[in-house]
Amino acid sequence: MRKVLASLVAGVAAMVMLVGCTGVTPMNGSLYTNLKGPIAVGDAATASKTGTAKSTAIIGIATGDSSIETAMANGGITKVHHVDTHVTNILGIYATYETIVYGE
Repeated sequence: MRKVLASLVAGVAAMVMLVGCTGVTPMNGSLYTNLKGPIAVGDAATASKTGTAKSTAIIGIATGDSSIETAMANGGITKVHHVDTHVTNILGIYATYETIVYGE
């Protein structure tokens, strides 16, 4: 019984680690993911500036800051027009999550 429980816990832990930072996307390819999609819309009239922020995961260890606030600061944006995301995942070994903010 202990072996079965230990195997179950190890299997669940392995699955959680393989998801990485791409677990927040609406869909994932089990071998490869390369998705772009919308996140939000703001009240800015134009999208003359662009700012990005990125997080990276390698073998289950994720680091970075892909927040909208950081993307706005990186692009010098004070009013948001819209926000997109770009997710890449390769075999659960390497993954990136990028937030792209457009605004003025």
